[in-house]
Amino acid sequence: MTTATTTAGDATRRGPGRPRDEELDGQIIAATLALIDAEEEVTVARVVTGSGVSRAALYRRWPSLTTLIAAALDVGRTVPPGLPDDGDLRATVFAAMFGGPTSVTAVGYPEARFRQRIRLVMSDRALQKAYWTSHVALRRVPMETALRSGIERGTLRADLDVAACFDALAGAAYYQVVVRGDRFDDAATRARLRAAFDVVWRGMEV
Repeated sequence: MTTATTTAGDATRRGPGRPRDEELDGQIIAATLALIDAEEEVTVARVVTGSGVSRAALYRRWPSLTTLIAAALDVGRTVPPGLPDDGDLRATVFAAMFGGPTSVTAVGYPEARFRQRIRLVMSDRALQKAYWTSHVALRRVPMETALRSGIERGTLRADLDVAACFDALAGAAYYQVVVRGDRFDDAATRARLRAAFDVVWRGMEV
C-alpha cells in the first residue's frame, strides 16, 4: 500500500449523502476486526470486500496494511489520563497500573481478541513495532510522567530509569496472562501482582 492524502478537491466532490470520513474509518476497522476475530488472514482485498469501502479510500487512511491492523487491534484501548502529582504516589501508581478496567495493564477488549493480538504481533515484527509506536508507547506517557514527578519530589531515587521501571511493573502483569495463562481478575493473580509491585517499588524508593 502507498500513502495518499485527502485533498481539498476530494472534500469538495464528496456529496452531502456520502458517508463522512469517520463512518468510513469505522467500516474499515470493523471489517478488519471481523477478520481478526475469525482468525482469518487480513488482506486488503478482504477488508475492501467486508467494509464496502474502495481501495482508494482505504489507502487515504492507512499507509500500510500493517498500520491498519495495528489500529484495529487497539480498538477498546485509550490513553490513560494524567496522574495527580500530589498525594500517595505509590497508591496512585498501583491503582493506575492494576486498579481496574481503565488501568494501563487492562486488556480493554475480549480475552479472545487479546490472545489474537499477542499471536499476531509475535508472528510479525513489523506489526509489533507499528503497534508499539502508534499505540502502546502513548499509553506509557502518563505513568512515566508520574514516576518522573516522584523523582522530582524526592519520593523516588534520582538515578531511576523510568522506562525500565514501567517495564518491570507492566511485565509482571503480562507474565500472568501470556506465560502463566491466568486471568487479571483472579484473586491469586492479583495477589502476585501486588507482591511483584511491592518488590519493584521498594527498589525504586529513596
